Amino acid sequence: MIKYLIIDDEYIAHDIIKGYCDLLPNMQLMKNCYDALEAIEYLNNNTVDLIFLDLNMPKLKGFEFLKTLRFSPKVIVTTAYSEFALEGYELNVSDYLLKPFSFERFLKAINKTVSATSKTTTAIVHQKDTVSKSIFLRTNNKYIQVTLDTIQYIEAAGNYSKVITMTESILIREKISDVLELLNDLDFIQVHKSFAVSKKHIKSIEGNRIFISETIIPIGKTYKVNIIPLLK
Repeated sequence: MIKYLIIDDEYIAHDIIKGYCDLLPNMQLMKNCYDALEAIEYLNNNTVDLIFLDLNMPKLKGFEFLKTLRFSPKVIVTTAYSEFALEGYELNVSDYLLKPFSFERFLKAINKTVSATSKTTTAIVHQKDTVSKSIFLRTNNKYIQVTLDTIQYIEAAGNYSKVITMTESILIREKISDVLELLNDLDFIQVHKSFAVSKKHIKSIEGNRIFISETIIPIGKTYKVNIIPLLK
């Protein structure tokens, strides 16, 4: 379960974010905060995995609020002001959503955030299994959460991709290049124009073929360089 906090002085922003989160599994709203001081009071006694943060708020601005935190949950900035984006990335903000934002753009920010590897603070590390190792995939009219460790390989299918896990095949309307952007490149490598594989699921490599379970995946000529580090 991904526990999140909304910090924004506009009521409609809370409604939009919560509405988007309600479309996704395993997202739990912990509190609506309408200024940064209210959030500080809550976080003094509680922890969350993710914060949706507005910047232009009364009493204490969003980035000033971030500098007061004793731990660093994941943060997605939601604001109408694009000029502060650079400062946000300097503060390790996961993504920067410019209002008004679509659900598709919101989903991309969630995927980027929950699939990123945590690098700081025990508050995030304690939630590692739920926060840093899963991804939301859209199939038909629903969104499902898939654990990254279960993904064996991805196969291109035109403007679609098939994500093959240990238990199922999921067809999504994303190009393979877009899917790879969401995955940790330390765990997944592209081995052919139509295939990317999870290194941990490779059973063997023989000539120009990779064996994953009972599946044989070809290695493209231009992608052999990606395989060489595995063989050293």
